[in-house]
Amino acid sequence: MGGFFGTISTSDCVNDLFYGTDYNSHLGTRRAGLATFDPEHGFCRSIHSLERDYFRSKFEDELDQFHGCQGIGIISDTDPQPIIVNSHLGRYAVVTVARINNQHAIAEKLLAERMHFSEMSANKINQTELVALLINMGCSFVDGINRVFREVDGSCSMLVLTEDGIIAARDKCGRTPIVIGRKDGAYAVTSESSSFPNLDFHPVHDLGPGEIVRLRADGYDILQPAFEKEQICSFLWVYYGFPTSEYNGINVEDVRERNGAIMGREDDTEADIVCGVPDSGVGMAIGYADGHGIPYKRAVLKYTPTWPRSFTPGDQSRRNLVAKMKLIPNKAILTGQRVVFCDDSIVRGTQLRDNVRTFFEYGAREVHARISCPPLVYGCPFINFTNSKSDMELITRQVIQDFEGAPDAKLDRYATTDSPEYTRMVEEIARRLGITSLKFNKIENLVRSIGMPKCRICTHCFDGTGCQCR
Repeated sequence: MGGFFGTISTSDCVNDLFYGTDYNSHLGTRRAGLATFDPEHGFCRSIHSLERDYFRSKFEDELDQFHGCQGIGIISDTDPQPIIVNSHLGRYAVVTVARINNQHAIAEKLLAERMHFSEMSANKINQTELVALLINMGCSFVDGINRVFREVDGSCSMLVLTEDGIIAARDKCGRTPIVIGRKDGAYAVTSESSSFPNLDFHPVHDLGPGEIVRLRADGYDILQPAFEKEQICSFLWVYYGFPTSEYNGINVEDVRERNGAIMGREDDTEADIVCGVPDSGVGMAIGYADGHGIPYKRAVLKYTPTWPRSFTPGDQSRRNLVAKMKLIPNKAILTGQRVVFCDDSIVRGTQLRDNVRTFFEYGAREVHARISCPPLVYGCPFINFTNSKSDMELITRQVIQDFEGAPDAKLDRYATTDSPEYTRMVEEIARRLGITSLKFNKIENLVRSIGMPKCRICTHCFDGTGCQCR
């Protein structure tokens, strides 16, 4: 996926830009970039790989080269960014959080119109440059951004650093969030509101789907009002979001605790303790403990100094190693206990299977898994929330293939809670992973926990719904 941060101030903004961008680090681990603009020095840009190091260590020694009162930064799981462009609209830098499924078709169309690509890292199209070329075809930034919205199959949110402020545009369906913050003499805009508190910004406006705003140091103007339809990704609350972040004013940790409490109240399983798989399973486990009336214990802890999120390495064996090494079980708490452990989701099942085996090895009598979202039956075509290259990497599809002889047979039935197909699939996943019992949350409970109408939330990966919007 990815996350961005931009700020514009009456004074130097480099420190705010550096730390604000760093607070999006949980959203991506491949590349990062910063760009600033100053009338005297012009645009300055730096891009680094994060695959073997962290954001701060890559950029801290370079900060003295940046100047100015406005800048943008990106943590990306896709291409090198920001892109700096010289066009008929003026000079600008752009960052995107995007998934563009039809980028090759768009590229062929642009090449046929005698446009060219220059950011060809590893002989691949840079999708942020693709977005910039579409913007350049407009008669204004708003016109160009709307061209992006029309052309892109997938999603695209962006920040555009111009010589006259920062333009923020949220994806036309609002699948990924953007929030504006303010403090004396400065404004900021970011994917994660958790970037704000320690920099003394206070949230003042959540952009709606397709909304476009221009920020200056003394305020912001709405260049295009929000579209009516919204499909914000429900997985933001389940997994991606930092616990203190809010999307559309709805706090991540509150949703996770509500989600767990509902599941705990509905569950009649007898158990001694509940724990959460760090980090995104902890809030659910706290809620589950309250709803089920059993104590919350930290039976497994994450070793935070060195281990990043486990799904990000491209190689499966390396993902498996990272998943194992970052979690340390506590034998003193596990021994002799009937344990419920809460996790955000099951994608491939590799990490969960290893956790279950370890819990039993460390003395647990029973290991029950409770998952905060429904089974992932459909791959996501809208944002990049896993490194899966095929729906067949999903354990649900592997089970369906084995049952039906085809990975896409009866998907609607397998996605329907408590249908015979659903029940059989869940029982088989539990058997393959060695779990005493396995239960997934109901989609109705997840929607209830978020507190928005289902028609405004994308639940495609669970039930196959999720419309394209205007």
